[in-house]
Amino acid sequence: MRRVAIDGRQPDAASLQEAVAIINAGGVVAMPTDTLYGLAADPFSPAAIERVFAAKGRAAERALPLVAADIRQVEEQLGALPPEGRRLAAAYWPGPLTLLLPRPSTMPEQLTGGLRHVGVRVPAHAVARDLCRASGRLLTATSANPSGAPASADPDEVERSMGDGVALLLDAGMTPGGPPSTIVDVSGAAVRLVRPGAIPWDEVQTCLGLV
Repeated sequence: MRRVAIDGRQPDAASLQEAVAIINAGGVVAMPTDTLYGLAADPFSPAAIERVFAAKGRAAERALPLVAADIRQVEEQLGALPPEGRRLAAAYWPGPLTLLLPRPSTMPEQLTGGLRHVGVRVPAHAVARDLCRASGRLLTATSANPSGAPASADPDEVERSMGDGVALLLDAGMTPGGPPSTIVDVSGAAVRLVRPGAIPWDEVQTCLGLV
């Protein structure tokens, strides 16, 4: 694993382009997010998805979450957000809200363990957003830890635990940590809480005018 220091507020173009080259070649990059470190790879490539699962030592029936540079990138690659999804995205992105949307046919079934939906968010961390922007695509963002081990905010621990399964570690220092993102399904007739997290469910409902 190659380790490169990167400014968490103003990521340098050279480090981002090195990461993009690895992702374009089907490799895996460890990147900081607004919670913990995650594994970035091309979600449109079955081989890259397999490398993520191999790096984590995790069974492939588990879905991989995605991150994006902004709302526009989400809609370009996953389709237009429903009105409720757009309202929540406008209120909470960048931030710890994951929206569950239909998985497009362009994305391999391996990404979601065969499920019909995929989770995506825009993180409040410049490195993750700029890497999505530089690569021109959504990226995977599953936690950078072996299966069964705690997810980590510490790049030293990421380097120790992930080994050769990750080609590059973008080291922006300790990440903020905290609770995981709140996951909300906006794909159906009614908005549904999938996983509680950093944004309280009653706040989400208030945003949508449901309470």
